[in-house]
Amino acid sequence: MSDAPAVEISGLVKSYGRTKAVAGLSMRAERGQVTAVLGPNGAGKTTTVEICEGYRRADAGTVRALGLDPVRDARELRSRVGVMLQSGGIPTTARAADYLKVMASFYTCPLQPAMLLDRLGLTDSARTPFRRLSGGQQQRLSLAAAIVGRPELIFLDEPTTGLDPQARRATWDLIADLRRSGASIILTTHYLEEAERLADRVVIVDQGALVAEGSPAELTGSAGQLRFAAEPALDTSGLLTALPPDSLAKEGPAGQYLIELPAGIDPQILATVTAWCAEQGVLAKDLRIETRTLEDVFLELTGRELRA
Repeated sequence: MSDAPAVEISGLVKSYGRTKAVAGLSMRAERGQVTAVLGPNGAGKTTTVEICEGYRRADAGTVRALGLDPVRDARELRSRVGVMLQSGGIPTTARAADYLKVMASFYTCPLQPAMLLDRLGLTDSARTPFRRLSGGQQQRLSLAAAIVGRPELIFLDEPTTGLDPQARRATWDLIADLRRSGASIILTTHYLEEAERLADRVVIVDQGALVAEGSPAELTGSAGQLRFAAEPALDTSGLLTALPPDSLAKEGPAGQYLIELPAGIDPQILATVTAWCAEQGVLAKDLRIETRTLEDVFLELTGRELRA
């Protein structure tokens, strides 16, 4: 097996007319890991993944999948790479089990189609034509088709869109099993909880460029948050002087207080806050400790405004 990473991108550029979808992006996805590529709508992540899959050509820069050029070496990569598309690609009249068996026949050591149908809750729909499957069932069949050949590298584009909670959990379990078996997975998703749960490494892109990368733990850091309810309009300046430097205390909405501590929360911090409340003659209600999530980081880096 080559020592090359699963995916390596350097200085990638792609434009559509006057719109630059990808603007000098560089990133790396290691073998045997789940790498989540995140970004708001229009960030360039779909274009980047399609170039990695060989469906589009880059204007500039280099892209390598398993050490190979996705366009020039497409034939060699075909049996080693699995691609799950959000829609399309499966004949509307194909029955789920028949289609999966045909796909499996193209590979020397495929997964058992019946096992995949069972894992993804499709056994009862095995004889149903694709067009009559629900949206969630079609999504799960697309996932099964992408992985039935035991690919080394798997591209999953929004794999749990439209799935109910049970199907989403089953899909997460299957992705975790694929990773444990040694597969390398590139995951694009709008579910930040999904990325936080599954990914070894997260790459955040915006406006076609890399804005952050690291493990979920590295990106969220050790910062802690303490929330409580009390009388509105309390002066928190005295509390801030008793807390570590760079701490933040704010009210919003009225009567709801948030304390943010870069170094996290320990028993002494909790005692300081409750003692301050006692000095003010107020009872801290609904007191709870929280940590920053990947969603918090994502919104900080890409903004909170809606995008088309």
